[in-house]
Amino acid sequence: MQAVAVHVFYLTHGTAPRYHPSAARGETSMIRTVEWRQGTVVMIDQRLLPTREVYRVYRDAGAVARAIKTMVVRGAPAIGVAAAFGIALGMVRSRGDLERTFKRLCAMFAATRPTAVNLFWAIERMQRAFGQVRHQGPAEIRRALVDEALAMHREDIAANRRLGKHGAALVPRAATVLTHCNAGALATAGYGTALGVVRAAQEAGKQISVIATETRPFLQGARLTAWELKKEHIPATLITDSMVGHFMRAGKVSCVVVGADRVAANGDVANKIGTYTVAVLAQKHGVPFFVAAPTSTVDLACPDGTHIPIEQRNPREVTHVGARQIAPAGIGVANPAFDVTPHELVSAIITERGVARAPYGRSLRRLVEGRETRDGRGRTSRRKR
Repeated sequence: MQAVAVHVFYLTHGTAPRYHPSAARGETSMIRTVEWRQGTVVMIDQRLLPTREVYRVYRDAGAVARAIKTMVVRGAPAIGVAAAFGIALGMVRSRGDLERTFKRLCAMFAATRPTAVNLFWAIERMQRAFGQVRHQGPAEIRRALVDEALAMHREDIAANRRLGKHGAALVPRAATVLTHCNAGALATAGYGTALGVVRAAQEAGKQISVIATETRPFLQGARLTAWELKKEHIPATLITDSMVGHFMRAGKVSCVVVGADRVAANGDVANKIGTYTVAVLAQKHGVPFFVAAPTSTVDLACPDGTHIPIEQRNPREVTHVGARQIAPAGIGVANPAFDVTPHELVSAIITERGVARAPYGRSLRRLVEGRETRDGRGRTSRRKR
């Protein structure tokens, strides 16, 4: 079977794509999901993976918002960073009333994806940054917002690395980790949450392999997770979503590690549709079910999963695979993008500040507020206040 060639391009809207020279040199650096580069926002177009690696260059905040909504970029942490860069870009390009422009930009990005709490966390952080400099000159305001967005990008990568180390302690020395959807570098500013745990375990010398579910209907597991794992030479097997129970019953799964788009105060977890099913099967077969999410994904203002808004996406994602129609025209379609896994099914929630365990109402609040850190072995250290 002939290998599929992957070509790397930068694509600036309104111009022809140009070849990315690092592809020819075979450079292997960390996957760059979203970046600020010379006054533009650059994002890898995840809709085109795994066969084409295209980086889109955005010079307009509205185009960045559309990129979030159409899933050029996806994954809660990556969405948050992309929104921060988009707001900064809009302010840099604005020549009108900056306060009015800022409010319009925040409202525009808030309307893109309702479930990912990192989006609103990032907008609120940009609002605080704006509030601190609103009475300064235009240049100072623009610089402060760009600096804040860049800080979020750096902090997300650092947080993912710390999260990975905490999670690696939970993974057996020789393990097969099952993951659903994509919670890798592509879902964050870099390194990843669930796949960050896998990377950190491998870096610690553990023998790790991964079972990745295809993740219907948008196929993030087949297109993105499989691409990341293959790119980094991590042993992986791709399965359909309906095969999870079979492999668990056969004893082929050591643990499950998934990401999250929002974690409620009581530990209920919103993640890609199908996660709840995986959690139920894991409990049935005695397989630990871990959630890897930075504290920016924890929403202490949301009491439980019933209060998490669930995004409903285009029916075409279900009736078509790419351009090919696979269902009869006119059939009724339901397409919720996420489901909620009750906290009772979650073995632990891994954050950059440590590992939360039940009762989550207490442990999550302590981690978010920075009052204690728990490592993967359950040991607790309290911070001096």
